[in-house]
Amino acid sequence: MKPYVYAISDIHGEYELFKQVISYFDPTLHQLVLMGDLNDRGAHTKESFLLGMKLVKEFDAIYLRGNHEEYFLEFLVSPEDWYPMYLRNGGKETIESLLHKGATEEYSPTEISMMIRSRYKELVDFLVERPLYYEWQQYVFVHAGVDLSKKDWHETSPRDFLWIREPFHQGKNKTGKTIVFGHTITPMLHGDMQTTDLWLSDNKIGIDGGAVFGGSVHGVIFDENGIVQDIEYQNLNGPWQPDR
Repeated sequence: MKPYVYAISDIHGEYELFKQVISYFDPTLHQLVLMGDLNDRGAHTKESFLLGMKLVKEFDAIYLRGNHEEYFLEFLVSPEDWYPMYLRNGGKETIESLLHKGATEEYSPTEISMMIRSRYKELVDFLVERPLYYEWQQYVFVHAGVDLSKKDWHETSPRDFLWIREPFHQGKNKTGKTIVFGHTITPMLHGDMQTTDLWLSDNKIGIDGGAVFGGSVHGVIFDENGIVQDIEYQNLNGPWQPDR
């Protein structure tokens, strides 16, 4: 077992930030955990997906499924049903990254799904296999959170692992674990829609600084005793747009 975990979440196609924060990853020391949502909203999903897959294959990184990986897979299975909702939630950028700019106007949802499934079969199969959480020492790493009303948090529904918000943020953590999560941007958790720092409360640690909205991406190094280092890169390419 490696002495440290290096956790990154919610890249959302911000590939340049992904490369910056991954440059601190030391495979001899760190168990890398990518906590989901590498895709959608940002312009470079293809590169982000492929880097995530490479890190798993070459360095045994853990890549957890996020709700946006779930969106993408649901669209591919039922393109006509999911297309409008997926586009509204950042799917247009993913489709254009994987195919080409203007693809959403040029092809039907079914045609788009067929082309992606044909051209990226290995990637799609890889994403289907992603786990929902990772346990290490006293930590649980998960995309959105866990159901704290359950006697055993392992019984959390797949949907809640991917989507849960307020019941987890506001619930009492009696799991005996420190739960590290993304999904909900830390400016929202801090309550000011400005602060991109890590959010820490009741043995819960939120690390999604809202990079794709003009906030920041965090790479957080943990040892068995707590946070060793928080590496934060601000997105300098645009203004803060939390409603985007």
